[in-house]
Amino acid sequence: MAGKATTMSRDGFNKLQEELEYLVTVRRKEVADKLKEARSYGDLSENAEYDEAKNEQGMLEAQIADLEVIIANAIIVDDGSVSMNEVGVGSFVKLKDFELDDIVEYQVVGSTESDPDNNKISDESPIGKACLKKHVGDIFEVEVPAGTLKFEILNISR
Repeated sequence: MAGKATTMSRDGFNKLQEELEYLVTVRRKEVADKLKEARSYGDLSENAEYDEAKNEQGMLEAQIADLEVIIANAIIVDDGSVSMNEVGVGSFVKLKDFELDDIVEYQVVGSTESDPDNNKISDESPIGKACLKKHVGDIFEVEVPAGTLKFEILNISR
């Protein structure tokens, strides 16, 4: 199964690899132990514990397969290659929000690393996508469900 290329930081890539390693080495064994225990209860046709363990195993294997595809198709952006002239994945941007008359700061990250609560916005989110390739001083508008937002790029760093 071919996957879509996903841009991410080295840190994000390493976290995905750690998660995959944990799922393969620890969670697989835990689920296998649950299946083994549920089988010991006898008749599998009316064994809710067995059905639950099989479902958990299926979801775990799907999660492992998804991570393997993401990792195999990852495009890693190292800090040194992040431009300070234009916004890209890995950039920290300081924006003036004209609607709120406030300054906001974000790091533009790949979709797998998105964490809006910690000001990490995906390059596929409306604001993230709109500010890509922009330069300091550029003003841009973004269509969001609440309406149109207007921003100015004040600073780009890495």
